[in-house]
Amino acid sequence: MNQKLILSAVSCLTAGFFNSAAANEFEVRGNIELQGRFFVEDALFPTQHDTYFSLAAAPEFFWSWNDGNDSFEFVPSARIDQHDDERTHSDIRELSWIHVGDDWESRIGVRRVFWGVTEFQHLVDIINQSDSVEDVDNEDKLGQPMVNLSLVNDWGIIDFYVLPYFRERTFAGDEGRPGLPIINADTAFYESSDEEDHVDWAVRWAHSIGDYEIGVSWFEGTSRDPLLIQSPLQNVVPELVPFYQQISQLGFELQANIEDALWKLEIIHNDNNREDFWALQGGIEYSQYGVMDSNADLGWLVEIAWDERGDDGPSTFQNDVFFGSRLALNDVDSTEVLAGLSYDLDFKSTSFLVEASRRFGDSLKVSLDVRLFESDEPQDPAYLIRRDDHIQLTAQYYY
Repeated sequence: MNQKLILSAVSCLTAGFFNSAAANEFEVRGNIELQGRFFVEDALFPTQHDTYFSLAAAPEFFWSWNDGNDSFEFVPSARIDQHDDERTHSDIRELSWIHVGDDWESRIGVRRVFWGVTEFQHLVDIINQSDSVEDVDNEDKLGQPMVNLSLVNDWGIIDFYVLPYFRERTFAGDEGRPGLPIINADTAFYESSDEEDHVDWAVRWAHSIGDYEIGVSWFEGTSRDPLLIQSPLQNVVPELVPFYQQISQLGFELQANIEDALWKLEIIHNDNNREDFWALQGGIEYSQYGVMDSNADLGWLVEIAWDERGDDGPSTFQNDVFFGSRLALNDVDSTEVLAGLSYDLDFKSTSFLVEASRRFGDSLKVSLDVRLFESDEPQDPAYLIRRDDHIQLTAQYYY
């Protein structure tokens, strides 16, 4: 863990927290995990392997006092990977003090914040950095140091964020898979001379009006999504390095619950010194409840993705359609299955995923993930992972 991150997290915890009364509730929970990844094709790069095993742990410590109006949460995480040195890493996901007032709430420290309503891509979700070595879907996030003030009103909730330290995205190492050994994540470049010490900020308004949920956000600071550029250093072997721009981003979210369907939309406008652009992700999730006179629910998902930069831009979802189905058996073992297919209308490439999980008893959860990639166009960003079809098995023990 970076020393600057730890110091930033500690400095965010004000002296008032340490002077508070002793905790009247303490809870320890968490999980340990054993995971295996199995690739069905030979690797594109000679340093990569066909089988990967890893062990991970994520304990959670929770304190509350002052009749529940004050609480403290600490969630570290760590993983040891068989081959990938970059995936062998640790992080502080949460380290924060939360205070609840009559019509406001403050959150100070390291936290994870999620924005967004769509299934296959979260355009507006910009507070936290992606932990890309955990999984290729970028759903896992690094902890972000912050000061967050939330104001609750009849006309909505306004959140203000001050983000005093920037987290660089994690990338797989030379032996990691899926991954690109040509990426050198240890050498990052920044548009701001403050680099990772640049102070970012954001504000978001969210409100529910009948069957509609609306969110509008504004972000100013270092982009969480780096551009991969040719290294300007004189290297013997050409390599790509992350470049982090300064951006202003407007975000809009809308979810409408109309009868048995959820209509979802995310729109962003990104203003930067290279190329301003609009992008959107939108679609529908239709649910069938009690299918075949059972307790099971079946959902059907259709979404589209569009990025104004087109197929010359860095986005892998510049002109794509997504189809999916979610089955929840609603049984005592919480059995769920999600299957999805994406199709790139420009490059004619496809990707397919299956995410399934089931509990065994009170403490054990087993998950199966399948990801398949198909691409024949060298210009397609997915072309470099065309051989990375894999099956992932995960067993988690909760305590």
